Amino acid sequence: MRTTYVYGTEFWDFYYAQRPEIQDKIDWVIGLVRTLRMVPEKFFKHLEGTEGLFEIRIKLSSDIFRILCFFDEGNLIILLNGFQKKSDKTPKNEIEKAERLKKRYYEEKSRE
Repeated sequence: MRTTYVYGTEFWDFYYAQRPEIQDKIDWVIGLVRTLRMVPEKFFKHLEGTEGLFEIRIKLSSDIFRILCFFDEGNLIILLNGFQKKSDKTPKNEIEKAERLKKRYYEEKSRE
């Protein structure tokens, strides 16, 4: 079993901007990531070219959404930011935003 933690406000800004049926699907997929020992790549995948960033993958009809996250302390998944995907590649600015948030997370954690 994994635990999720939302860091910052970017994920919640994205989540609450979505229609209720999209929020339901996001909740369902995050539930899979929390509970399945082996999560199918269709729902959860490492982002190539990054140091430890993963994407939670949500599809509802023709709409595709991604939530960027990373692992901390074993089974703790830190949710960073989300966006609607409109092209084949994950937008570079979204990856850069996630990397900045991840760095800030560890900086704040080291001060505690």
